[in-house]
Amino acid sequence: MNSSDQLAENLDFSLDKIQQAADEGVDLVAFPETFLYVGKDHAEKHRVAQAIDGELVQTFQHYAQKYKLSILLGSIYEKIAEDNERLYNTSILINRQGELNGIYRKIHMCDAPSLGYNESDGIKPGDTPIVVDHEVGKLGLTICYDLRFPELFRHMTGQGAQIVFVPAAFFLYTGKHHWLPLLIARAIENQVYIVAPNQWGEHHEGRVSYGSSVIIDPWGSVICCASERAELVSAVVDLDYLKEVRANMPLLNHGRPELYR
Repeated sequence: MNSSDQLAENLDFSLDKIQQAADEGVDLVAFPETFLYVGKDHAEKHRVAQAIDGELVQTFQHYAQKYKLSILLGSIYEKIAEDNERLYNTSILINRQGELNGIYRKIHMCDAPSLGYNESDGIKPGDTPIVVDHEVGKLGLTICYDLRFPELFRHMTGQGAQIVFVPAAFFLYTGKHHWLPLLIARAIENQVYIVAPNQWGEHHEGRVSYGSSVIIDPWGSVICCASERAELVSAVVDLDYLKEVRANMPLLNHGRPELYR
């Protein structure tokens, strides 16, 4: 997506893509990080933020049930009852029955002085890794900057994750150098599918995202990648192939964590 600071426009685009995904027979559609609002105004972020049981999430629950597919809200700004200064950056998985199947609050904050970006100024970090039982497999949930912490991915793999989602708003500058190498590494070293929907293009002055939304298989092969535009891309996830990769090279059984904890 190329989300803007116009929530209504972002919402309309997202709902259209859900209908397109349903028409194409997709079982699960995933959106990028902060897909309903990308803007500079801190007060505006609070205005568009909602609680988990708010109207926005309910809209997507209705669409999941209507079209009989699962939806990953890559992340939304979640209001925190006890904190008026900060929000959670929260990923929400909705199953095809319209039920909330998993809620993950971003753990690692992107505080990058060289980029003039300090996420922790307005976002409160979560404290709980999440792996969800879902009809398509065991799903691990992460958000963007989490990608740089391989120990989180290995923890989720240890909890049974077969597919790990990395919804993101990866900067253009860092994305050119780090996006695909890190995603491919996480797939190879954990022998999991990586599904990484990313923001793309210029959102406002000074904020440009890299794009290249991808799905990567457990061998590290990119099986689909978005072009230089906002679009829906899809691929088949084959858990029998995942089992084959793990059986042929059982590296998850070969670790010696007692030596390097």
